[in-house]
Amino acid sequence: MNKNSNSSWKSLPGPLDITRSVLPNGIILLTRSNYNSPSVVVSGYLPSGSIFDPREKLGLAHFTALALMRGTQKHTFQQIYDALESVGASLGFGASVHNTSFGGRALAEDLPLLLNTLSEAIREPGFPAEHIERLRAQLLTGLAMRDQDTADRASIRFDEVVFADHPYGLPEDGYPETIQAIRREDILSHHQRIYGPRNMVLVVVGAVSASQVYDYASQAFGEWENPLQPAAPELPVLAPLTVPVREHIPLPGKSQTDLVMGGFGPKRSSPDYLAASLGNNILGQFGMMGRIGDVVREQAGLAYYASTSLNSWIHTGSWEVSAGVNPANLQRAIDLILVEINRFISEPVSLEELQDSQANYIGRLPLSMESNNGVAAALLNLERFQLGLDYYQQFPVLVAAITPEDVLQAAQRYLFPDRMVAISSGPELQS
Repeated sequence: MNKNSNSSWKSLPGPLDITRSVLPNGIILLTRSNYNSPSVVVSGYLPSGSIFDPREKLGLAHFTALALMRGTQKHTFQQIYDALESVGASLGFGASVHNTSFGGRALAEDLPLLLNTLSEAIREPGFPAEHIERLRAQLLTGLAMRDQDTADRASIRFDEVVFADHPYGLPEDGYPETIQAIRREDILSHHQRIYGPRNMVLVVVGAVSASQVYDYASQAFGEWENPLQPAAPELPVLAPLTVPVREHIPLPGKSQTDLVMGGFGPKRSSPDYLAASLGNNILGQFGMMGRIGDVVREQAGLAYYASTSLNSWIHTGSWEVSAGVNPANLQRAIDLILVEINRFISEPVSLEELQDSQANYIGRLPLSMESNNGVAAALLNLERFQLGLDYYQQFPVLVAAITPEDVLQAAQRYLFPDRMVAISSGPELQS
């Protein structure tokens, strides 16, 4: 790496310009100033995801998150949006397995308004009944569309099989019957019990100082307490996959079959995460979707798309191959994918392949942080996965240290062609 590229890496977020502080009530603040733009980005999460959902009311955390902005105890839905829109600000919520997430942006001078609106939505939502029912109708419409999407159906069933009896195996937006079962009282109770300041993370990036952010956050959230707030539940230990699973979900009237294959992958904090990630890039991402894309799509012409993904979360992860195929080519595509995976776990990747991927990783990270949004997402990952404030400045060294043998060992640890889960969805299989 030359001196110029090295100096550009030193300008990435690091211990000298990331300020991490904790409010007395347990809220974690991460700030990075950037005065090149007059705006600020706010991002973060509360530990109140679907991990807390009762099985019969799956989707409760997601439903609750989407209802937060539909009116508070002080302001109506329209008043909230008018106040934000009048200054060109935005704010929204979502939910995942572990967290309820939020994100917004505003001019730096309007940061107090944005944080106060965020605080009011999180701490004092009104959950007006008519908006709850409107949201329910929207959620059910989305689930009905999901039910007719071949890629979604294959992906959901894949998770159910790989992560059996585990929160990662359940869709956080629930099922139609569980959304129908959720009452307004369930949303009120979930919010009252689960939402609290402890381990909430708030990231602010933009034209503001760390001391200003601390003061504004203290004013907006400093008095918030919830003695009922529970610790995250212990997650069950996942059983290793011991036999292959092959299932097809018929969807009449479809012309394409979507396929998801794979098994477990590393969690984000695993020591072999980077080796697996670089391997995944070679196997099914880089260029024209890596080796899998090249062999299955480009050479054999069996798929409309074919790629791999490494999904690494807090507790565990998955390593998946996804493909969209003509139904007549399904089995041939599966066979060809298995041939490529067998090759991938049998011999090291070439030095050229690895160096191309390493250059790709090292080159694209600074590009991902050219905006305040990109920096905010990066800081959130530092906290979520406990990577350390110097992680991004160490990143090129960590990536360059990976060897072909490291990639091979990671692949052998997670990819097992003889016990792979393969789920497809599309027209009925022809015998």
